[in-house]
Amino acid sequence: MSDGTTTTGALVAPDRLRPHAEEAYADELVALAAVDDRPRPPRWRLSPRAVVTYLVGGTLRDGTEISAKYIGSRRLMEVAVATLATDRALLLLGVPGTAKSWVSEHLAAAVSGRSTLLIQGTSGTPEEAIRYGWNYARLLAEGPTPAALVPSPVMTAMETGGIARIEELTRIPSDVQDALITVLSEKTLPVPELGQEVQAVKGFNVIATANDRDRGVNDLSSALRRRFNTVVLPLPADVEDEIRIVTTRVAELAGSLELPEPPSAEEEIRRVVTVFRELRAGVTADGRTAVKSPTATLSAAEAISVITSGLALATHFGDGTLTAGDVAAGLVGAVVKDPVSDRVAWIEYLEVVVRNRPGWAEFYSACREVT
Repeated sequence: MSDGTTTTGALVAPDRLRPHAEEAYADELVALAAVDDRPRPPRWRLSPRAVVTYLVGGTLRDGTEISAKYIGSRRLMEVAVATLATDRALLLLGVPGTAKSWVSEHLAAAVSGRSTLLIQGTSGTPEEAIRYGWNYARLLAEGPTPAALVPSPVMTAMETGGIARIEELTRIPSDVQDALITVLSEKTLPVPELGQEVQAVKGFNVIATANDRDRGVNDLSSALRRRFNTVVLPLPADVEDEIRIVTTRVAELAGSLELPEPPSAEEEIRRVVTVFRELRAGVTADGRTAVKSPTATLSAAEAISVITSGLALATHFGDGTLTAGDVAAGLVGAVVKDPVSDRVAWIEYLEVVVRNRPGWAEFYSACREVT
């Protein structure tokens, strides 16, 4: 809305670089709720079917268009949403760049209207981040009292019937992970210092994400894994789906960064997606030429970054038209993570595949120049 508020009345700062999902898509959430006549689990803002529509997009009965937040299998989203309607937590698993965090945020926004109850997992995440902490000034002055207790996002979600999000669960040390076992199995969080416990109210659940390249870092214990239903988010299987993902997200990012929309970025987007898919697969799209795969993941997320960087170059140092030269530097940086093995694989790909591909001469020259 022009006055900086959403239709729900929430204030959105006009210069906010990235509003939360429930703010950025408030109009869509309100429209869905208005026509949603299906049963809703306790404290859910929408029915499970409406949550899936919010994620994958569609046209409502009143003609409102709901944009697709996830481009891929609808069935995967149905399984994820159905899991949240049970007593099992949801684990979104996949390689980097498969939209795990993006899906997690939008699920929480659509289900509970709040995506900000977030724990970022790292090797230094303490148990207090999952359970609770203390205001030490008040603790020293008053001793352990409810006023001195600092609730974690998980505790807050339990008390309000919301969704708690845990990013990169397998980055968290195993002994800290296990603090979730009682929460997920008994739906309670003991606070022995106060002689009480927090019991989860209906609607509470947890969405965790994990990178399957982190296997062996801090693997989940069998006891904890049983408390999760795992949904694996794959890389896009279809080239057109991947192009659509990149095009949509680039347009959104360009808008938030106030970059003008280029006359046409479709050709360069298709080119970058093609390069990434061929290098990931280790073979060209026609299946005729084997190529070496670099160590980088080369997901849609990296393609979005490459194109967005190219748009910035075209806007500030060119005539606004996205060219091969604008995307080349970012593309090489995305592919060549290991300066030895990745550089060999990239140069071989340029000479064997790109050099002889019709219509790619300018792209080849630009990549060779920055390589």
